[in-house]
Amino acid sequence: MKLKQWKRNMPLHLMILPGAILVFMFSYIPMAGIVIAFQKFVPNKGLFGSKWVGFDNFIYMINMPDIYQVIYNTVFIAAGKIIFGQLVPILVALLLNEMKNKFITRSVQTMIYLPHFLSWVILGGVLIDILSINDGIINQILSFLQIEPIYFLGSNTWFPFTVIVSDVWKEFGFATIIYLAALTSIDPSLYEAAYIDGANRLKQTQHVTLPGIAPIMVLLALLSLGNVLNAGFEQIFILYNPQVYHSGDIIDTLVYRIGFLDAQYGVSTAVNLFKSVISMILIIVSYRLVYKFANYRIF
Repeated sequence: MKLKQWKRNMPLHLMILPGAILVFMFSYIPMAGIVIAFQKFVPNKGLFGSKWVGFDNFIYMINMPDIYQVIYNTVFIAAGKIIFGQLVPILVALLLNEMKNKFITRSVQTMIYLPHFLSWVILGGVLIDILSINDGIINQILSFLQIEPIYFLGSNTWFPFTVIVSDVWKEFGFATIIYLAALTSIDPSLYEAAYIDGANRLKQTQHVTLPGIAPIMVLLALLSLGNVLNAGFEQIFILYNPQVYHSGDIIDTLVYRIGFLDAQYGVSTAVNLFKSVISMILIIVSYRLVYKFANYRIF
């Protein structure tokens, strides 16, 4: 029986083999570089010739003046992306599900899904133009309404929210399609029974639709916990500047500046290792919660 099952699954294993090889080459083999976190690493001496300093890099990291602000920024931005990245797609999916014109529904799906395929290199340039304080269309509208222009990308007050909103705008189309697919699995007879009992559309949404997609909602929400320290390096690296380091600097950008600009390879590796360990713990916890509340498991 197991032999037949193994033969049946062999094509699937062969399909994932190239991806598994790439992951092993570019994700597991480079993990040997973790030892840099415990060294005063000098590139020309290599991993075996650099001086071993133990936990000095971690002590230096803890004593960095901005490290706690950076951790706060990372958690705040990542949490905002996770929360609104869940709420907005649910709301949009519910609204699209109520539309009767399928052509309009598909057109809207395509338009909101399109930004997902664009890189932040492209969207970053678009946002910089749109949000420009001098001739950006947003500030032109605000000036027309006699409202003071807002420096979205240069204000420590506005920058984190700009990052969160722009990320949700880029990615909510993908999650919307997942929720729309979940909505199609709800038994139509449940709506008929609710209608017979006198439930209007709002009550049907409250008592039939939301409970019907609740497992997917819980699953996506809990799986996203592992990304609570991933605030989006590429997006912030493109959008931020020294004026907003206080509110926009995250762990990944700090690692980049320390490692590549200041050449403190040991400290930057220590910071990144700290982030990776916390992320691993959060991923383990999230999968435990997913299995408990959504009865979902990968293995």
